[in-house]
Amino acid sequence: MAGFGLSTFAQANISPAKPQDKKTIIMGAKIHVGNGTVIENGYLIFDKGKILGVGDATVAKFDLTGSTVITANGKHVYPGFIAPITNLGLTEYESVKATLDFSEIGTYNPHIRALVAYNTDSKVPATLRSNGVLMAQITPQGGVISGSSSVVQLDAWNWEDAALRKDDAQHMTWPVVPRFRGGFGGGGRMGMTSPDALKERTQAQINELDQLFTEAKAYTETDKPTVTNARLAAMKHMFDGQEKLFITVDGQKDIIAAVNFAKKHGVTPVIVGGDEAYLITAFLKDNNISVVVKQPHALPNNLDDDVNMPYKNAGILANAGVNVVLSIDGYWQQRNLPFMAGTVAAWGLDKEKALQTITLNTAKILGLDKTVGSLETGKDATFLISAGDALDMKSNTVEKAFIQGRDINLDNLHKQLDRKFSEKYNAEKK
Repeated sequence: MAGFGLSTFAQANISPAKPQDKKTIIMGAKIHVGNGTVIENGYLIFDKGKILGVGDATVAKFDLTGSTVITANGKHVYPGFIAPITNLGLTEYESVKATLDFSEIGTYNPHIRALVAYNTDSKVPATLRSNGVLMAQITPQGGVISGSSSVVQLDAWNWEDAALRKDDAQHMTWPVVPRFRGGFGGGGRMGMTSPDALKERTQAQINELDQLFTEAKAYTETDKPTVTNARLAAMKHMFDGQEKLFITVDGQKDIIAAVNFAKKHGVTPVIVGGDEAYLITAFLKDNNISVVVKQPHALPNNLDDDVNMPYKNAGILANAGVNVVLSIDGYWQQRNLPFMAGTVAAWGLDKEKALQTITLNTAKILGLDKTVGSLETGKDATFLISAGDALDMKSNTVEKAFIQGRDINLDNLHKQLDRKFSEKYNAEKK
């Protein structure tokens, strides 16, 4: 109960920022545009929430009268980081069932919308903002088809204010054959099932999915269905291209099967996980498939894999021409997203390309690259200023952050606790 009261108190002190009311100019910073370009001594001008100009401060000439000028010499400016595939705002306390709202009962739930359950009063988003994560794809879980995700900005009064893009994608877990470890003695139910039976069961699940997608496409192409079916109706925008299909799958053969399934039904797939995607880079590139690499800080899934493969996977894919995005499981952990990008940069990926895996590449797969993901004229002024390298855990120090031009509050529960107990122990030393 004490923890609940403290988190409520912390959030009461953090209100969403007010709209930008004056033109602002950032001067002298090292600007990481997000598209691979770096401006060593740059300027960034924004007004009414939009970027008006980005360039080299050493040659630029403009009138500073009436503008707010932020001197950022020696500091770094980055586009706001984007956390894909997270149950952020859908869960608060893992041990309290009433605060868990990320999954529904049932196997096929395309009609479930994560956005309407998103809790802007959660104490967690503020901790993400402090590390530069300013946007997130709020995603449902569970079943074979979990429902639709939406993209939000992390400084809002309610989910309507937070929404950047509603219902951007449906999320599906591809049926795979469980690994058979041999023997019919121990091992529980799987140990009592033959490999052939497991394959048949998995194929039956795929056939059921195939039937569902066929029925959904026929239903959505009917002008006035005689019977309303909410599940089938919710799949409409996959077939007209407004929504993508995010498919969680790891094995190379399963990835190929999932992509071919999506192409058969005329939907745009994005592979999530893709542990063995590095083995089929040519296939992925030829089919223009993006891959969301999960958990770069993890152990390999296969016993005979290179122990460093989770670090290398993103670099191998990106260097082969595949659009790569990084993600982390869970919600608290999202604050470490920039450090995941720093890790893949240390294992074979150019630093600015690593930055793109949490900015522009992510914006592309979410259908938001025209407004966020890079610091370009006309886009939202959603960015951060860090005293050091934001992808490095040792030097990441986010001093300011803006969402659509609004100068947001970077305080959070963790900082409040740090101040509280620092004051306590400092007082005891005197």
